Amino acid sequence: MIRYNLVCEAAHGFECWFPSSDSYETQVSRGLVTCPHCGSGSVSKAIMAPMIARKDRADVPIPAPTPETPVRMIAEPERKLREMIKALHDHVAAHSEHVGERFAEEARKIHYGEAEGRSIHGQASLDEARALIDEGIEVAPIPMLPDDRN
Repeated sequence: MIRYNLVCEAAHGFECWFPSSDSYETQVSRGLVTCPHCGSGSVSKAIMAPMIARKDRADVPIPAPTPETPVRMIAEPERKLREMIKALHDHVAAHSEHVGERFAEEARKIHYGEAEGRSIHGQASLDEARALIDEGIEVAPIPMLPDDRN
């Protein structure tokens, strides 16, 4: 892990930990690193002094840094989007029947009057979803959240 002292365009200083320098570069370029004070995504590395162990003070514990404000790991717009997608998932789960991998089959049965009309949700491959749309069956994909895959 690497700890960087960072500064935003408004000169607010804060620190963040990253698995590697490449991870820092990737996250900054995607706008995932924001200032905890003002929310600015325009951040850069601040000048840092290296920590050098002193042999004459080895018995003195070094206190762990305590940030004044927690650092956000994702930018505010992405956090809000994830909240909206989560709310959509919750609404669909509460107001429809989960049919799992039988989604395409069940959607066809409902469309052609072979099954009771109701709201359903489940999984379908891209080809299955396209075939449903080609048949005039209304379907709507719901984006997955990264947490849903873990």
